[in-house]
Amino acid sequence: MIDSLTNDLKWAESNRKKIKKLLDKHGKNKRVDQVINDLHHDVFAEVDCLSCGNCCRTTGPLLTSKDIERLSKHLKTSESAFVTDYLRIDEDRDFVFKSMPCPFLGEDNYCSVYEHRPKACRAFPHTDVKGQVNLFSLTRKNARICPAVSRILQQLENVT
Repeated sequence: MIDSLTNDLKWAESNRKKIKKLLDKHGKNKRVDQVINDLHHDVFAEVDCLSCGNCCRTTGPLLTSKDIERLSKHLKTSESAFVTDYLRIDEDRDFVFKSMPCPFLGEDNYCSVYEHRPKACRAFPHTDVKGQVNLFSLTRKNARICPAVSRILQQLENVT
């Protein structure tokens, strides 16, 4: 399974131009949300995120004030202590983790704060929501992070 996930990431990396053309083509499809949402559900029925965890090792989420409130409450610490211990402010003035991998990612790829995880983590990789055309630049990026997104795009090639 790990080898096929790695191959999916390699496919996305080596097919950047092809992916852009593919998404440009499907951007004109009025059913693009439904098509990508359906592919999302099919692919995630096969892909076990716990066998990968690449998103949690490489891509830090933006944390909202609600995320900070929820996580600090769960960890039984003050919000200011949570910010000091775990977060930094990035160049866009957003709160992000000080370093990656995520401090809550276990060696087994389980999230120790899963029920309380940030909103951005809950939504990743965003292939199951409406408005896919508006997310195409993010989808292209996520295909190089998430093997499931890469597979969704590979299967999208076969949709007319």
